[in-house]
Formats: sequence, structure tokens, C-alpha cells
Amino acid sequence: MAYFKKYGIKAASTTTNKNMNNKITITDTLNGKGNIIDLWYDWFCRESSLENKGKKLLQKLRAIADSKKFDNDKCYVFFKNNCPCDGSLYDDFRICDVETGDVQFTVIPSCGHKYSKGKAQVWGRENDFAEPIIEGTWREVKSWFLNA
Repeated sequence: MAYFKKYGIKAASTTTNKNMNNKITITDTLNGKGNIIDLWYDWFCRESSLENKGKKLLQKLRAIADSKKFDNDKCYVFFKNNCPCDGSLYDDFRICDVETGDVQFTVIPSCGHKYSKGKAQVWGRENDFAEPIIEGTWREVKSWFLNA
């Protein structure tokens, strides 16, 4: 993606979840179906951290679940723990189309790249992930999703 080229991000050592093939809808995920650990795609942190990190991300997802920008019954979510070369570990979640698997939005509650200074960001298909669609506080991101 353009983002990785723009910021010169290279792959680092990661663990990938082989069980993450279950594409449970967002509705089902928020209703407690499935295992929170199975929502993680890859991570750079300790596996013992994933459940608590996942609970925090689910709270963020729940806060935007009433958005008209995506359909909870036609999308699924997965979590990713990121290790940028120019900052600290941070987590995001991806909202994807169930049929195609295409990522619609990458939602970053607090970005770990030095340039972003911990701001929340949303990257999306509408601008081909070229730059954040919105960047600011979590409240601003939440408002962007809910005021469609």
C-alpha cells in the first residue's frame, strides 16, 4: 500500500494467527460469538497481552457500531498489533467485507508512529489508503463514523 512506501516501513518479526479464517460478522462478534484471541491477525507483543488489548479494541468498535459507513451484518473485523520502525507498538482494527475480504477501513485509536504523536486515524478504501481519511482525537474519529 502507498502508506508503507511513503513512510519506508519494512516487515519485522511477527506472529500470525492461523485460526483467523473465521469471518464472523461484526454483529456476531459484538454479541460475544467467537474467541477474542482469534480476532488477532498478527502481533509483536506477548500472546498473554492479546485478550486485554482485544477487549479495548472491541470497546472502540462498539462505540462506532451504529455507523452508516459499514454494515455490521456484511462486515467482519480483525485486530493487528503493529511495530513501526519509527515509534512504539500500537493496535488497530480492520473492518472488512465478508464476501470479498477487502479491508474497508483501518481504525487506529492511537497511532504509534512518531509523526502522528498518538493521534487516532482512519484509513480507508475511499481514498485507496493513500493517507488518513480523518486524523485527530478518538472523539473526532467516533464522530466521523457516527455522523454519516
